[in-house]
Amino acid sequence: MSQARDYDLILLGATGFTGQLLADYLVGRHGANGDLRWALAGRNREKLEKVRADLGDAASDLPLLIADSHDRESLNALVTRTKAVCTTVGPYALHGSDLVAACAAAGTDYCDLTGEVPWMRQMLDQHAAAARESGARLVHCCGFDSIPSDLGVWYLQRQAMERFGQPCTRVRMGVERMRGTMSGGTAASMLNIIKQTRRDPEVARVAKNPYALCPPEQRDGVRQPYVKGPEFDEGLNSWLAPFVMAAINTRIVHRSHALLGRPWGKDFIYDEAMMTGPGFAGRRRAWGWALGLGGFALGASFGPTRSLLKKRVLPAPGEGPTPEQREKGFFRLLFDGRTESGERLRVRVCGDRDPGYGSTAKMLGEAAFTLATDLDRDALPGGFWTPATALADKLKPRLEAHAGLVFERLDD
Repeated sequence: MSQARDYDLILLGATGFTGQLLADYLVGRHGANGDLRWALAGRNREKLEKVRADLGDAASDLPLLIADSHDRESLNALVTRTKAVCTTVGPYALHGSDLVAACAAAGTDYCDLTGEVPWMRQMLDQHAAAARESGARLVHCCGFDSIPSDLGVWYLQRQAMERFGQPCTRVRMGVERMRGTMSGGTAASMLNIIKQTRRDPEVARVAKNPYALCPPEQRDGVRQPYVKGPEFDEGLNSWLAPFVMAAINTRIVHRSHALLGRPWGKDFIYDEAMMTGPGFAGRRRAWGWALGLGGFALGASFGPTRSLLKKRVLPAPGEGPTPEQREKGFFRLLFDGRTESGERLRVRVCGDRDPGYGSTAKMLGEAAFTLATDLDRDALPGGFWTPATALADKLKPRLEAHAGLVFERLDD
């Protein structure tokens, strides 16, 4: 890729809910004329101008660019002007495919915050060869799904090697505590995935495979656990319930393991669950969480009830948590690892904002900045990467310094 491009980074989708949060974060971190040459992009100039005005005087010099996610010609023109693109335009299965194709062909780096596993698999299969040839580095899942999980396991394994000289072959992530709300964009993505899996058996098969995002020759392996209902974990001393993001995060962690050459063992096991506490109260909460999640999935599986959920229950696209809700949000994740010889190590990853939006905007902003400005092209060739395999060494300290994340080892 030529280095003589106009911008380091273009933010596409700046007028959406998460796009506006990200734009605000990038202005606060880098201004309009600082260490990052960047621009806002979308399909409606009037809306872009309003976003820029709302960002204040510090953003007054930000360039505005017009591109439509369904107009390949406009996307081709956009991506050839920048080193990297960060997009918040979802659901990605409906609005993201042409942009991935354009970046893969043009050698332009790319990141997003999708959690749509079947779509990611489709993009991998269709564009991996083009990305390798052009040098484009594409990194999905740079928000709450799946940076804390992916970098959490990466950090745990680093600590295990330092302490024991061997990796953890079995890791379980438990969500100790979390407070957050859902936006309309996330709701739309979840409903679209459920709709696709009901309509297409092949999509359902991909969604159920924990190795679905691994390279083609590594798309099977040892059977992976999955918490489907209440169960008690003696090691964590807690009842567990299903975690809605597990079906995304586990796939990214297994892809990272595959891309690294499976250094944690060919029988590496990883799963995620909600921790609801010990005793009768913990069991009751686990049952309540499991039944609520199961009821939502069942309702979203059928057209009439899915429409009712959209109209009466779920937020509409463009809606999301208030600033106060984002400020009060947080997450605390516990990673419990065991080595083949029986040694145990635990680490914790914490975030100081609403996980899906306040914290995600900061994580995505730091990931985009790292991708656009601080990756050696010789060290990281073109292809589809994960947050851990592409960004971890340089991203982790930025997340700790600027994005409110904490990574800590818990010594027994």
